Amino acid sequence: MATGTGQRRPDAAGARRNRVVVRLWSFFVRHRVSIRDLGILAGLLTVLAYLAFEIEIIATEDTMSSAQRGIALNESLLLGTVLVLGLLVFAIRRYRELRREIARRTAAERRARELAYQDPLTGLPNRRQFEEALACAAASPPDVGRVHAVLLLDLNGFKQINDAHGHAIGDEVLIVTAQRLLAAVRDQDLVARLGGDEFVVLARHLLGPQAVTGLALRVVQAFEQPVSTGSAQHRVGAGIGIALLPTDAHDGPEALRRADVALYRAKAGRRSAFCFFEEEMDRLLREREQLERALQQAMAEGRIEARFHPAIDLASGRVVGFEAVPAWRDAQGEDVPPERFLPVAEDSGLIHALSMGVLEQACRAAAGWPADVTLSMDVLPVQVRDRELGRQILAVLERAGLDPRRLEIEIAENVIVHNLDAAKVALAPLREAGVSVALDNFGTGYSNLYHMREFRIDKVKIARRLVETMGQDESERMVRALAGLGQGLGVAVSAEGLAGRADGDALREAGVQEAQGADALVTVAEAARLVAGVPAVR
Repeated sequence: MATGTGQRRPDAAGARRNRVVVRLWSFFVRHRVSIRDLGILAGLLTVLAYLAFEIEIIATEDTMSSAQRGIALNESLLLGTVLVLGLLVFAIRRYRELRREIARRTAAERRARELAYQDPLTGLPNRRQFEEALACAAASPPDVGRVHAVLLLDLNGFKQINDAHGHAIGDEVLIVTAQRLLAAVRDQDLVARLGGDEFVVLARHLLGPQAVTGLALRVVQAFEQPVSTGSAQHRVGAGIGIALLPTDAHDGPEALRRADVALYRAKAGRRSAFCFFEEEMDRLLREREQLERALQQAMAEGRIEARFHPAIDLASGRVVGFEAVPAWRDAQGEDVPPERFLPVAEDSGLIHALSMGVLEQACRAAAGWPADVTLSMDVLPVQVRDRELGRQILAVLERAGLDPRRLEIEIAENVIVHNLDAAKVALAPLREAGVSVALDNFGTGYSNLYHMREFRIDKVKIARRLVETMGQDESERMVRALAGLGQGLGVAVSAEGLAGRADGDALREAGVQEAQGADALVTVAEAARLVAGVPAVR
């Protein structure tokens, strides 16, 4: 047993040594990437060798001759010199690497600051830098008689450039715009790009509104010349909204919001213009926002309903059709005029859902009318841009069970002039299904025979303002001329704004076949009574 035990111990010691060697090797293999400089290992080995050599000299000092001691001393000095030089080279190398690393980090931090505070396309300060500068300006009121001014700009016509020529050309236009703005303002003014085609100028310590006006005029003049990109030239204008600190606002966010309110008014003209903030603008804008929220709630609750304008055959006096109009009765029970809420619906993107809802109500009502009574409804300019409009209207007709030949779509003259191709595409499925198209507000001076021929108009409706002034010779001659033109083109002629029997006789003599009354709208139930020959109860 003793012999066996004695034989196993050397094997166990060897196994332990092997495990140590394997662990050390595994450590170096696993950390070969993290050991950035093998010079560390070489330096460590050199130091160990030098210490071992020194220990050997001290241990054998009494047994060496003077010659051997001299040789050993020289070897020790040589080895020490090599060690010092090696450590010096290593230190210099590490120092240079550290400097390069510091330079890389500094450049990366500088680039990060640029990305955080600078617009990458134009090189202008971005929204973050502008907001910090605006906060500093608001915290540092100007001297007496002076103001800080915030000029918020939005480009006119930029979307059309992007759509027609692509985003690369649009980017070039933005770069030129930034350069022109920098040239128009003072050196100490801050010009920033907030995003898209929206820019802003922060001008400090201006000598009152007159100086701000001069600055705004210089900015407007900067856009008078077209922007050249390659072989094309682009007309670009700008709407400018202006708010003053501390006159209009006492902090940065409020100044920017009020400049945006003024910009909304400046953009209404569709041309280069500037507008100062006024309290009345803010009140009107808040009222509009309240109206939009109320409209959304009314649509969600189903309080937008169809009302009808009857169309009378002037020869027989019989009701031959109805024009559907959206009607809204608010929470207080008062009617909101369509001319008030329809523009809000257009601007807010609610118009399509509103129109389709009213059309569906009107089609269900018309399905119960006699087969020779037609239904008509306006198509607004923003709806014409929807290529799926025709198919969606046909889907409504199918759900309501109404023959498409009983529906008439009314489209204004200016829509045909400015969006002829889009209108033809959007309404093509309707024409194929038998839906007729009427030219609304005929005689307002927009359309010509070319547009009427291209669009294949079925009916023209003479504008209300001409009918209402039939007592004047000029208006009466105009109505006769328009009616004759319609007859010459082979289309039906209608009129809006019929006030009484005398007007009806005059219109019939002028060649008008039917007319819509100028009286109040009728409900679904009243329309049903009218087509049945029973007078509507008012």
